[in-house]
Amino acid sequence: MWVRVGGGMESLPERQRHGPADTAFPPPGGPWEPLAIGGRLVGWGERAGIAAARRSAELGQQLEEEERVHLVGRLGHKLRSAVLALQETSRQAAFGRPELLETVYDQAQEVARRAAALEAAAAVPKERARGVVLGAVVNLTLPGAARALPADATVIGSEPALVEAFSRLRDWVGSEGLVVEADQLGNWWKVSLRSEGTRQALPVPEMGEPLIRLLVDTRLEGWLDSSPADGADVYLPAYSAK
Repeated sequence: MWVRVGGGMESLPERQRHGPADTAFPPPGGPWEPLAIGGRLVGWGERAGIAAARRSAELGQQLEEEERVHLVGRLGHKLRSAVLALQETSRQAAFGRPELLETVYDQAQEVARRAAALEAAAAVPKERARGVVLGAVVNLTLPGAARALPADATVIGSEPALVEAFSRLRDWVGSEGLVVEADQLGNWWKVSLRSEGTRQALPVPEMGEPLIRLLVDTRLEGWLDSSPADGADVYLPAYSAK
């Protein structure tokens, strides 16, 4: 069966990903029956029914929480490692090695970056989802990118979470030669980010795709497609004024 995790789907027991979560985009390997509760798609199974839908919803929430806890734990471990390194370098700089002061500054900056990543993963959004103009988010987070965004491209989400997600995408995909495009596919806006070359691995891998996936899939109820080698596609719920 497939269960909904955030705005995407994961198969059990294989844990393959598919998205976005929409009856217009059934997962591979079917035929599948959509599982829904109160009009909300919660999974796909061989047979429909309220019992299967409730089970799918429970499993999806369980997987979502497990993935969040795992990422927070990994980011916490990386933060502690950075703090220990900073403490040791600071000690050496204070006792006869002033040439290490520049290293102390660099390590302090790294501690701040890792702490910000941990906060982003652990924080519970307080702002309610609303209609946010996609162009405004791109102007703020990707000011140097070439763009092809319809003026009416508006998504449903928390604006701080959108800003955080696109800022992280910029660091992960790369800002050199970055191009941002958006197309509406049914109930979703597909936002494509492409840069020159291939994605570069971050010093802390958890601050790349795992954190972005948490922000997009869970915080924004969207879906991150990381299959393009030169970028990523982000599916976000489309806002309708009707």
